[in-house]
Amino acid sequence: MAELIQRAADILATSKSAVVLTGAGISVESGIPPFRGKGGLWEKIDPMRYAHINAFLNDPATVWKVLIKEMKQALDRARPNAGHMGLVELERLGILKTVITQNVDGLHQMAGNKDVIEFHGNFARLRCLDCSRHIEMAKVSLAKLPPRCRCGGILRPCCIFFGELIPHRALIRSQQASADCDVMLVIGTSAEVQPAATMPFIAKDNGAFIIEINPEPTPLTASISNLPVMGRAGTIVPRLVEEVRRRLAQV
Repeated sequence: MAELIQRAADILATSKSAVVLTGAGISVESGIPPFRGKGGLWEKIDPMRYAHINAFLNDPATVWKVLIKEMKQALDRARPNAGHMGLVELERLGILKTVITQNVDGLHQMAGNKDVIEFHGNFARLRCLDCSRHIEMAKVSLAKLPPRCRCGGILRPCCIFFGELIPHRALIRSQQASADCDVMLVIGTSAEVQPAATMPFIAKDNGAFIIEINPEPTPLTASISNLPVMGRAGTIVPRLVEEVRRRLAQV
């Protein structure tokens, strides 16, 4: 493990434009439950029944009660962990340029990252279906479901439900950032959800070095990852950042 982290630090310390793709794994240590995989939210509830846009529009009260309320409670408690803070430090050092995240928890911004592309939107904000007013999730009372805007319209999370398209700007920016980077960190994602899962392939096709940090192998591990480092983001990322910092201090 130490040798792998040393090699990853060597690569990052010379990078001019690193990008990171993050998934649920980086936020699990902050108390945010994953959607997929063992122990994931989709093991408890049927996503097509409660996480499809048609389900929300047909019965918003039930979707709020079964799905969104639990997520709000987790978000209210969540704070960035050492993995998030390590990425902020890589940005401060001038190495990390952009964060592409599949997560909807807003923890990268809370930690301090400046350029965050939210591929699936943001659960921490709500939008009124009638007047399009935005409001922070933390400021909304769940005493009555579904919560409503001051205009009377129903509030929905600003995340992407099943059946909705990825925001065009997020998709285009992610593709461009992936094509332009010289190193891509892939952290805490199964790399199975499309179209986000194509980003490491775009990076690889354009000459980027792929460093993967995951607790267990993914479809990327044996295919395009140049340097897989198996472990939790909250443990690996701080160690990696410390090694990068040492190398930069020697320059």
